[in-house]
Amino acid sequence: MRHASLFEATFINRTLFRNRIMVAPMTRISASETGVPGEKMQDYYSRFARGGFGAIITEGIYIDQAWSQTYAFQPGIVNEEQICGWKNVVEKAHQRGARVIAQLIHAGALSQKNIYRPDSAGPSAVKPKGQQLEFYYGSGEYRTPRTLSEEQIRDIISSFADSAELAVSDATFDGVEIHAANGYLLDQFLTDYTNQRIDGWGGSLENRLAITLEVIRAVRGKIGAEKTLGVRISQGKVNDFHHKWKEGEDGARKIFGLLADAGVDYIHVTEYKSWLPAFENSDKSLVELAREAAPETIIIANGGLDDGETAEKLLDMGADFVSIGKAALANPDWPRKVRCGLPLHDLPDDILSPVADIKEKERF
Repeated sequence: MRHASLFEATFINRTLFRNRIMVAPMTRISASETGVPGEKMQDYYSRFARGGFGAIITEGIYIDQAWSQTYAFQPGIVNEEQICGWKNVVEKAHQRGARVIAQLIHAGALSQKNIYRPDSAGPSAVKPKGQQLEFYYGSGEYRTPRTLSEEQIRDIISSFADSAELAVSDATFDGVEIHAANGYLLDQFLTDYTNQRIDGWGGSLENRLAITLEVIRAVRGKIGAEKTLGVRISQGKVNDFHHKWKEGEDGARKIFGLLADAGVDYIHVTEYKSWLPAFENSDKSLVELAREAAPETIIIANGGLDDGETAEKLLDMGADFVSIGKAALANPDWPRKVRCGLPLHDLPDDILSPVADIKEKERF
């Protein structure tokens, strides 16, 4: 068997995963207009389970009926119809032997479409960089968000926790991942130029990370000690691709240490090419820095892991699991192909364009 280390059965918390290969979270805007996952999403996700992935991390799921929705046709987990839709997705993947983790997201200032509110909200009234994503039905510049109040921040923390409880208890997910990466709300608090607050949620690195730590603790309190809980973290953003943490390596170590101390089972580290040095004048990748700062915490590596050799390289660099993105879209049976040494396909141009919804050929 090729790349044997990728195929070792491994625990996260009390949950056994049949291998170390996960599907990375990818927004596919294929729920109903009201955020309900349907048969198309069931077929899409179960295809990865059938292809041998040990786990699937879902696309970002919105958590409230206020400002969390990010994109049109994005799934939520805020009512019974949405929960039932997700339960069907999870059950179908479970039948094929894969674990399923719900990624929970709040858009913050990057909201492009929200059926509940006409405006957006963030840590500060700072207009996001860049343009809305057209392949997610966006157009033009982002709106300037309203500044969240203390009460609204507390409501968001509660919404993360309540949604996490619904995910594991009602929708039967195997765990929850908190999306604190890629420019969305929790990352907006962490990022110095989008967070201009002068209260306890802004200023120092510890203050800017505080909402993420509060969310972790609140979620853990709701789902209990034995359910899998992770957090996704990144430097780059969907609207600011090359951003680097201003505190550099020292800041990265502090972030990873604080996340681990808050009680997550895993840290999901994503970079464009996850094996490259994270900062100028440094030879360590973000995965290696996470491994050093959180030696007892599971590390998941994501970014550019298109083939078995590269994926296995990240395990050698300190990751415990790898998550596969676009290469999984091109090869929903990526684990089987890698295990058998079969050739991998490139991603067809029409999968994520002109719109990134699930195509009919991705269902079967």
